[in-house]
Amino acid sequence: MFSRKSLLLTVMAFVMAASLLLGGSPEIMAEDVTTITVAAFPDQDSGFEAILDDFHEKHPHIRVELEVADFDDHHQTLLTRIAAGSNVPDVANVEIAFVGDFVNRGGFENLTAEPYNAGRFEEDIIGYKWAQGTNDDTGNLIAMPLDISPGTMFYRRDRLDELGVDIDDLNTMEDWIEVGEEFVAEGDDRWLFADAASVYEMIRRSGDHQFFDDDGEPIITSDKFVRAFEMAKEVRDRGLDGQIGEWSNEWFSTFEEGTALVHTSGAWLGGHIQNWMAPETAGKWGVTNLPDDMYINWGGSFVAIPEDAENKEEAWEFIKYVTTNVEPQIKQFEAANIFPSLLDAFDDDIFEVSSDFYGGQNVRELWLDAARQIPEVNTNRYDNIAEDIVGDALTEVLEEDKDIMQALEDAEELLRRRMR
Repeated sequence: MFSRKSLLLTVMAFVMAASLLLGGSPEIMAEDVTTITVAAFPDQDSGFEAILDDFHEKHPHIRVELEVADFDDHHQTLLTRIAAGSNVPDVANVEIAFVGDFVNRGGFENLTAEPYNAGRFEEDIIGYKWAQGTNDDTGNLIAMPLDISPGTMFYRRDRLDELGVDIDDLNTMEDWIEVGEEFVAEGDDRWLFADAASVYEMIRRSGDHQFFDDDGEPIITSDKFVRAFEMAKEVRDRGLDGQIGEWSNEWFSTFEEGTALVHTSGAWLGGHIQNWMAPETAGKWGVTNLPDDMYINWGGSFVAIPEDAENKEEAWEFIKYVTTNVEPQIKQFEAANIFPSLLDAFDDDIFEVSSDFYGGQNVRELWLDAARQIPEVNTNRYDNIAEDIVGDALTEVLEEDKDIMQALEDAEELLRRRMR
Protein backbone atom coordinates (compact mmCIF):
# COMPACT_ATOMS: atom_id res chain seq x y z
CA MET A 1 0.00 0.00 0.00
CA PHE A 2 1.35 3.42 -1.01
CA SER A 3 2.07 5.98 1.69
CA ARG A 4 0.96 9.56 1.09
CA LYS A 5 4.60 10.53 0.43
CA SER A 6 5.12 7.68 -2.06
CA LEU A 7 1.93 8.62 -3.89
CA LEU A 8 3.04 12.26 -4.13
CA LEU A 9 6.44 11.28 -5.53
CA THR A 10 4.80 8.97 -8.08
CA VAL A 11 2.46 11.74 -9.27
CA MET A 12 5.34 14.23 -9.56
CA ALA A 13 7.39 11.75 -11.58
CA PHE A 14 4.43 11.08 -13.87
CA VAL A 15 3.83 14.81 -14.48
CA MET A 16 7.51 15.41 -15.26
CA ALA A 17 7.64 12.44 -17.64
CA ALA A 18 4.47 13.55 -19.39
CA SER A 19 5.87 17.04 -19.76
CA LEU A 20 9.03 15.74 -21.38
CA LEU A 21 7.09 13.44 -23.71
CA LEU A 22 4.95 16.37 -24.83
CA GLY A 23 8.01 18.40 -25.73
CA GLY A 24 8.09 20.52 -22.58
CA SER A 25 10.80 20.85 -19.97
CA PRO A 26 10.85 20.77 -16.18
CA GLU A 27 10.70 24.15 -14.46
CA ILE A 28 14.02 25.99 -14.40
CA MET A 29 15.46 26.03 -10.91
CA ALA A 30 16.17 29.44 -9.41
CA GLU A 31 19.89 28.76 -9.22
CA ASP A 32 19.94 28.07 -12.97
CA VAL A 33 18.52 31.50 -13.86
CA THR A 34 20.90 34.33 -14.77
CA THR A 35 19.75 37.90 -14.23
CA ILE A 36 21.12 40.49 -16.64
CA THR A 37 20.91 44.26 -16.38
CA VAL A 38 19.88 46.29 -19.40
CA ALA A 39 20.70 49.99 -19.01
CA ALA A 40 18.22 52.07 -21.03
CA PHE A 41 17.02 55.64 -21.35
CA PRO A 42 13.37 56.78 -21.16
CA ASP A 43 11.15 55.83 -24.12
CA GLN A 44 13.36 52.89 -25.06
CA ASP A 45 12.46 51.21 -21.77
CA SER A 46 8.79 51.08 -22.76
CA GLY A 47 9.79 49.23 -25.93
CA PHE A 48 11.81 46.73 -23.91
CA GLU A 49 8.97 46.27 -21.44
CA ALA A 50 6.66 45.36 -24.31
CA ILE A 51 8.77 42.33 -25.24
CA LEU A 52 10.07 41.10 -21.88
CA ASP A 53 7.30 38.56 -21.24
CA ASP A 54 7.92 36.93 -24.60
CA PHE A 55 11.67 36.98 -24.10
CA HIS A 56 11.39 35.39 -20.66
CA GLU A 57 9.07 32.72 -22.03
CA LYS A 58 11.50 31.85 -24.81
CA HIS A 59 14.57 32.15 -22.56
CA PRO A 60 13.47 30.88 -19.13
CA HIS A 61 17.08 30.70 -17.92
CA ILE A 62 17.49 34.51 -18.30
CA ARG A 63 15.78 37.29 -16.38
CA VAL A 64 16.08 40.92 -17.50
CA GLU A 65 16.23 43.83 -15.09
CA LEU A 66 15.84 47.26 -16.71
CA GLU A 67 17.96 50.05 -15.31
CA VAL A 68 16.49 53.35 -16.51
CA ALA A 69 17.98 56.82 -16.02
CA ASP A 70 17.39 60.28 -17.47
CA PHE A 71 18.66 60.55 -21.07
CA ASP A 72 21.84 62.55 -20.37
CA ASP A 73 22.51 60.90 -17.01
CA HIS A 74 22.17 57.49 -18.61
CA HIS A 75 24.89 58.11 -21.19
CA GLN A 76 27.23 59.94 -18.82
CA THR A 77 26.91 57.18 -16.24
CA LEU A 78 27.67 54.59 -18.90
CA LEU A 79 30.84 56.43 -19.90
CA THR A 80 31.95 56.69 -16.27
CA ARG A 81 31.28 53.04 -15.47
CA ILE A 82 32.93 51.74 -18.61
CA ALA A 83 36.02 53.90 -18.05
CA ALA A 84 36.24 52.56 -14.49
CA GLY A 85 35.56 48.99 -15.58
CA SER A 86 33.19 48.37 -12.71
CA ASN A 87 29.44 48.17 -12.10
CA VAL A 88 28.79 48.02 -15.82
CA PRO A 89 25.46 46.73 -17.19
CA ASP A 90 25.32 43.58 -19.27
CA VAL A 91 23.58 45.42 -22.10
CA ALA A 92 24.01 49.14 -22.80
CA ASN A 93 21.40 51.04 -24.80
CA VAL A 94 23.09 53.91 -26.71
CA GLU A 95 21.30 56.69 -28.61
CA ILE A 96 22.48 57.83 -32.06
CA ALA A 97 23.93 61.16 -30.83
CA PHE A 98 26.35 59.27 -28.57
CA VAL A 99 27.14 56.22 -30.66
CA GLY A 100 30.11 57.75 -32.51
CA ASP A 101 31.83 58.49 -29.21
CA PHE A 102 31.05 55.07 -27.74
CA VAL A 103 32.13 53.19 -30.88
CA ASN A 104 35.50 54.94 -31.10
CA ARG A 105 36.27 55.25 -27.40
CA GLY A 106 36.55 51.51 -26.71
CA GLY A 107 35.34 49.43 -23.80
CA PHE A 108 32.75 47.37 -25.71
CA GLU A 109 32.79 43.90 -27.20
CA ASN A 110 33.42 43.45 -30.92
CA LEU A 111 30.16 41.81 -31.94
CA THR A 112 31.54 40.56 -35.25
CA ALA A 113 34.04 38.34 -33.41
CA GLU A 114 33.48 34.97 -31.74
CA PRO A 115 31.26 33.95 -30.06
CA TYR A 116 28.80 36.57 -31.33
CA ASN A 117 29.42 36.43 -35.10
CA ALA A 118 27.03 39.32 -35.67
CA GLY A 119 28.28 39.76 -39.23
CA ARG A 120 25.81 37.10 -40.34
CA PHE A 121 23.02 39.63 -39.69
CA GLU A 122 24.51 42.56 -41.63
CA GLU A 123 22.38 42.05 -44.73
CA ASP A 124 19.25 41.81 -42.58
CA ILE A 125 19.57 45.31 -41.08
CA ILE A 126 19.20 48.66 -42.80
CA GLY A 127 22.61 49.61 -44.15
CA TYR A 128 23.23 53.09 -42.79
CA LYS A 129 22.40 51.97 -39.27
CA TRP A 130 24.87 49.09 -39.40
CA ALA A 131 27.58 51.49 -40.58
CA GLN A 132 26.93 53.86 -37.67
CA GLY A 133 27.55 51.09 -35.14
CA THR A 134 30.83 50.09 -36.80
CA ASN A 135 34.30 51.39 -35.95
CA ASP A 136 35.66 53.07 -39.09
CA ASP A 137 39.27 52.09 -38.42
CA THR A 138 38.81 48.43 -37.48
CA GLY A 139 35.54 47.51 -39.18
CA ASN A 140 34.38 45.99 -35.89
CA LEU A 141 30.69 46.19 -35.05
CA ILE A 142 30.57 47.69 -31.56
CA ALA A 143 26.88 48.57 -31.28
CA MET A 144 24.08 46.43 -32.72
CA PRO A 145 21.36 48.51 -34.43
CA LEU A 146 18.06 48.37 -32.53
CA ASP A 147 15.85 50.98 -34.17
CA ILE A 148 15.83 53.91 -36.56
CA SER A 149 13.75 57.06 -36.58
CA PRO A 150 12.62 58.61 -39.86
CA GLY A 151 12.33 62.38 -39.59
CA THR A 152 8.78 63.64 -40.07
CA MET A 153 6.40 66.56 -39.63
CA PHE A 154 3.46 66.31 -37.25
CA TYR A 155 0.95 69.00 -38.21
CA ARG A 156 -2.44 70.02 -36.88
CA ARG A 157 -4.85 68.80 -39.53
CA ASP A 158 -7.72 70.79 -37.99
CA ARG A 159 -5.75 74.06 -38.14
CA LEU A 160 -4.88 73.62 -41.82
CA ASP A 161 -8.53 72.87 -42.55
CA GLU A 162 -9.50 76.13 -40.83
CA LEU A 163 -7.11 77.97 -43.16
CA GLY A 164 -8.38 76.09 -46.21
CA VAL A 165 -4.88 74.83 -46.99
CA ASP A 166 -4.18 71.49 -48.70
CA ILE A 167 -1.19 69.64 -47.22
CA ASP A 168 -0.16 68.52 -50.72
CA ASP A 169 0.60 72.17 -51.57
CA LEU A 170 3.22 72.49 -48.81
CA ASN A 171 6.51 71.12 -50.14
CA THR A 172 9.24 73.64 -49.25
CA MET A 173 10.31 75.63 -46.21
CA GLU A 174 9.11 78.73 -48.00
CA ASP A 175 5.64 77.16 -48.41
CA TRP A 176 5.48 76.47 -44.68
CA ILE A 177 6.65 79.96 -43.77
CA GLU A 178 3.89 81.42 -45.96
CA VAL A 179 1.15 79.33 -44.36
CA GLY A 180 2.69 80.00 -40.97
CA GLU A 181 2.19 83.71 -41.44
CA GLU A 182 -1.48 83.08 -42.25
CA PHE A 183 -1.87 80.98 -39.12
CA VAL A 184 -0.16 83.50 -36.84
CA ALA A 185 -2.32 86.32 -38.27
CA GLU A 186 -5.46 84.47 -37.10
CA GLY A 187 -4.89 85.38 -33.44
CA ASP A 188 -2.56 85.61 -30.45
CA ASP A 189 -0.50 82.69 -29.19
CA ARG A 190 -0.26 81.02 -32.56
CA TRP A 191 3.03 79.92 -34.07
CA LEU A 192 4.32 77.88 -36.96
CA PHE A 193 6.87 76.16 -34.69
CA ALA A 194 7.18 76.04 -30.93
CA ASP A 195 10.87 76.92 -31.28
CA ALA A 196 12.89 78.06 -34.31
CA ALA A 197 15.71 75.78 -33.15
CA SER A 198 13.72 72.81 -34.48
CA VAL A 199 14.12 74.25 -37.99
CA TYR A 200 17.88 74.21 -37.56
CA GLU A 201 17.77 70.65 -36.18
CA MET A 202 15.79 69.45 -39.18
CA ILE A 203 18.12 70.95 -41.79
CA ARG A 204 21.42 70.16 -40.08
CA ARG A 205 20.48 66.44 -39.98
CA SER A 206 19.98 66.33 -43.76
CA GLY A 207 22.55 65.00 -46.23
CA ASP A 208 25.11 62.26 -45.73
CA HIS A 209 27.27 64.10 -43.18
CA GLN A 210 26.48 65.66 -39.83
CA PHE A 211 29.20 67.81 -38.26
CA PHE A 212 32.23 66.17 -39.89
CA ASP A 213 33.34 64.95 -43.31
CA ASP A 214 34.71 61.48 -44.00
CA ASP A 215 38.19 62.60 -42.94
CA GLY A 216 36.93 63.82 -39.57
CA GLU A 217 37.17 67.51 -40.44
CA PRO A 218 34.43 69.87 -39.16
CA ILE A 219 31.98 71.12 -41.81
CA ILE A 220 29.92 73.51 -39.69
CA THR A 221 30.70 76.51 -41.91
CA SER A 222 29.30 74.64 -44.92
CA ASP A 223 26.26 75.71 -46.94
CA LYS A 224 24.02 73.28 -45.04
CA PHE A 225 24.70 74.93 -41.68
CA VAL A 226 24.41 78.40 -43.17
CA ARG A 227 20.94 77.54 -44.52
CA ALA A 228 19.95 75.88 -41.24
CA PHE A 229 20.84 79.06 -39.34
CA GLU A 230 19.24 81.34 -41.94
CA MET A 231 15.94 79.48 -41.94
CA ALA A 232 15.80 79.38 -38.14
CA LYS A 233 16.59 83.09 -37.99
CA GLU A 234 13.91 83.92 -40.56
CA VAL A 235 11.30 82.00 -38.56
CA ARG A 236 12.34 83.88 -35.41
CA ASP A 237 12.45 87.32 -37.09
CA ARG A 238 9.00 86.85 -38.60
CA GLY A 239 7.53 85.99 -35.21
CA LEU A 240 6.64 82.49 -36.31
CA ASP A 241 7.93 80.63 -33.27
CA GLY A 242 6.89 80.72 -29.62
CA GLN A 243 10.49 80.50 -28.32
CA ILE A 244 9.32 77.53 -26.27
CA GLY A 245 11.91 74.94 -25.30
CA GLU A 246 11.24 71.24 -25.81
CA TRP A 247 10.00 69.08 -22.92
CA SER A 248 8.73 72.06 -20.92
CA ASN A 249 5.13 72.30 -19.69
CA GLU A 250 4.57 75.17 -22.10
CA TRP A 251 5.80 72.95 -24.94
CA PHE A 252 3.39 70.19 -23.96
CA SER A 253 0.57 72.75 -24.05
CA THR A 254 1.24 73.53 -27.71
CA PHE A 255 0.30 69.93 -28.54
CA GLU A 256 -2.84 69.97 -26.43
CA GLU A 257 -4.08 73.37 -27.58
CA GLY A 258 -2.87 73.38 -31.19
CA THR A 259 -1.02 76.67 -30.77
CA ALA A 260 1.94 75.37 -32.79
CA LEU A 261 0.97 74.36 -36.32
CA VAL A 262 3.91 72.00 -36.83
CA HIS A 263 6.30 69.85 -34.81
CA THR A 264 9.30 68.31 -36.56
CA SER A 265 10.95 65.27 -35.03
CA GLY A 266 11.49 61.56 -35.43
CA ALA A 267 8.61 59.14 -35.81
CA TRP A 268 9.04 58.24 -32.13
CA LEU A 269 7.39 61.53 -31.11
CA GLY A 270 4.10 60.21 -32.47
CA GLY A 271 3.98 57.63 -29.71
CA HIS A 272 4.30 60.36 -27.08
CA ILE A 273 1.60 62.55 -28.64
CA GLN A 274 -0.83 59.65 -28.85
CA ASN A 275 -0.06 57.91 -25.56
CA TRP A 276 0.42 60.64 -22.98
CA MET A 277 1.15 64.14 -24.29
CA ALA A 278 -2.14 64.89 -26.01
CA PRO A 279 -4.30 61.74 -26.34
CA GLU A 280 -7.49 63.82 -26.33
CA THR A 281 -6.48 65.41 -29.66
CA ALA A 282 -7.15 62.21 -31.62
CA GLY A 283 -8.17 62.91 -35.20
CA LYS A 284 -6.69 66.41 -35.22
CA TRP A 285 -3.21 65.40 -36.40
CA GLY A 286 -1.64 64.57 -39.71
CA VAL A 287 1.85 63.51 -40.72
CA THR A 288 3.86 64.55 -43.77
CA ASN A 289 7.39 64.31 -45.05
CA LEU A 290 9.93 67.00 -44.26
CA PRO A 291 10.10 69.92 -46.71
CA ASP A 292 12.57 70.25 -49.57
CA ASP A 293 12.76 66.45 -50.03
CA MET A 294 14.79 65.97 -46.87
CA TYR A 295 14.92 62.38 -45.67
CA ILE A 296 16.73 62.14 -42.38
CA ASN A 297 17.26 59.91 -39.39
CA TRP A 298 16.11 61.74 -36.25
CA GLY A 299 16.93 59.45 -33.35
CA GLY A 300 17.19 55.70 -33.01
CA SER A 301 19.47 53.61 -30.85
CA PHE A 302 21.83 50.66 -30.50
CA VAL A 303 22.59 47.94 -27.96
CA ALA A 304 26.10 46.95 -26.96
CA ILE A 305 27.94 44.69 -24.51
CA PRO A 306 30.61 46.30 -22.27
CA GLU A 307 33.91 44.42 -22.18
CA ASP A 308 33.60 44.15 -18.38
CA ALA A 309 30.03 42.78 -18.40
CA GLU A 310 29.57 39.69 -16.23
CA ASN A 311 26.97 37.87 -18.34
CA LYS A 312 28.02 38.32 -21.95
CA GLU A 313 26.48 35.11 -23.28
CA GLU A 314 23.05 35.96 -21.86
CA ALA A 315 23.43 39.59 -22.92
CA TRP A 316 23.98 38.47 -26.51
CA GLU A 317 20.90 36.27 -26.36
CA PHE A 318 18.86 39.33 -25.41
CA ILE A 319 20.45 41.52 -28.09
CA LYS A 320 19.87 38.89 -30.77
CA TYR A 321 16.26 38.54 -29.74
CA VAL A 322 15.36 42.25 -29.85
CA THR A 323 17.34 43.14 -32.99
CA THR A 324 17.10 40.16 -35.35
CA ASN A 325 13.53 38.92 -34.89
CA VAL A 326 10.49 40.48 -36.52
CA GLU A 327 8.05 39.92 -33.65
CA PRO A 328 9.90 41.90 -30.95
CA GLN A 329 10.80 44.61 -33.46
CA ILE A 330 7.12 45.08 -34.30
CA LYS A 331 6.02 44.88 -30.65
CA GLN A 332 8.36 47.73 -29.79
CA PHE A 333 7.02 49.70 -32.74
CA GLU A 334 3.44 49.15 -31.58
CA ALA A 335 4.26 50.11 -28.01
CA ALA A 336 6.27 53.28 -28.53
CA ASN A 337 6.77 54.03 -32.25
CA ILE A 338 10.27 52.54 -31.98
CA PHE A 339 10.79 52.04 -35.70
CA PRO A 340 12.35 48.71 -36.77
CA SER A 341 15.88 48.54 -38.14
CA LEU A 342 15.33 44.93 -39.28
CA LEU A 343 14.48 44.84 -42.98
CA ASP A 344 12.18 41.81 -42.73
CA ALA A 345 10.01 43.79 -40.31
CA PHE A 346 9.21 46.22 -43.13
CA ASP A 347 6.96 43.55 -44.70
CA ASP A 348 4.75 43.26 -41.62
CA ASP A 349 1.02 43.93 -41.96
CA ILE A 350 1.29 46.75 -39.41
CA PHE A 351 2.45 49.04 -42.22
CA GLU A 352 -0.87 48.56 -44.02
CA VAL A 353 -3.01 49.78 -41.11
CA SER A 354 -4.35 53.33 -40.99
CA SER A 355 -4.49 55.29 -37.74
CA ASP A 356 -7.65 56.82 -36.26
CA PHE A 357 -5.48 59.13 -34.17
CA TYR A 358 -4.11 60.65 -37.39
CA GLY A 359 -7.48 61.06 -39.05
CA GLY A 360 -7.42 57.71 -40.83
CA GLN A 361 -4.01 58.35 -42.39
CA ASN A 362 -1.58 55.47 -42.82
CA VAL A 363 1.34 57.22 -41.14
CA ARG A 364 3.42 54.04 -40.78
CA GLU A 365 3.51 53.55 -44.54
CA LEU A 366 4.69 57.15 -44.95
CA TRP A 367 7.47 56.58 -42.40
CA LEU A 368 8.43 53.33 -44.08
CA ASP A 369 8.83 55.09 -47.43
CA ALA A 370 10.93 57.79 -45.76
CA ALA A 371 13.10 55.20 -43.99
CA ARG A 372 14.02 53.64 -47.30
CA GLN A 373 15.25 56.99 -48.64
CA ILE A 374 17.47 58.05 -45.75
CA PRO A 375 21.12 58.27 -46.89
CA GLU A 376 23.97 56.64 -44.98
CA VAL A 377 25.23 59.20 -42.47
CA ASN A 378 28.66 59.04 -40.88
CA THR A 379 29.20 59.42 -37.15
CA ASN A 380 32.12 60.88 -35.25
CA ARG A 381 33.29 60.59 -31.65
CA TYR A 382 33.01 64.37 -31.32
CA ASP A 383 29.41 64.61 -32.58
CA ASN A 384 28.04 65.27 -29.11
CA ILE A 385 30.56 68.05 -28.45
CA ALA A 386 29.85 69.60 -31.85
CA GLU A 387 26.11 69.48 -31.19
CA ASP A 388 26.53 71.50 -27.99
CA ILE A 389 28.92 74.04 -29.53
CA VAL A 390 26.80 74.68 -32.64
CA GLY A 391 23.66 74.81 -30.51
CA ASP A 392 25.24 77.59 -28.42
CA ALA A 393 26.18 79.42 -31.64
CA LEU A 394 22.56 79.23 -32.80
CA THR A 395 21.41 80.74 -29.51
CA GLU A 396 23.77 83.69 -30.08
CA VAL A 397 22.26 84.21 -33.52
CA LEU A 398 18.62 83.90 -32.44
CA GLU A 399 18.81 85.76 -29.13
CA GLU A 400 21.73 88.16 -29.56
CA ASP A 401 21.49 88.78 -33.31
CA LYS A 402 25.07 87.67 -33.92
CA ASP A 403 26.14 87.46 -37.55
CA ILE A 404 25.48 83.95 -38.83
CA MET A 405 28.80 83.39 -40.61
CA GLN A 406 30.75 84.81 -37.68
CA ALA A 407 28.87 82.55 -35.27
CA LEU A 408 29.63 79.47 -37.37
CA GLU A 409 33.30 80.36 -37.82
CA ASP A 410 33.70 80.94 -34.10
CA ALA A 411 31.96 77.65 -33.37
CA GLU A 412 34.21 75.74 -35.75
CA GLU A 413 37.33 77.27 -34.20
CA LEU A 414 36.11 76.33 -30.71
CA LEU A 415 35.32 72.81 -31.89
CA ARG A 416 38.81 72.35 -33.30
CA ARG A 417 40.30 73.49 -29.98
CA ARG A 418 38.11 71.05 -28.07
CA MET A 419 39.13 68.23 -30.42
CA ARG A 420 42.81 68.97 -29.78
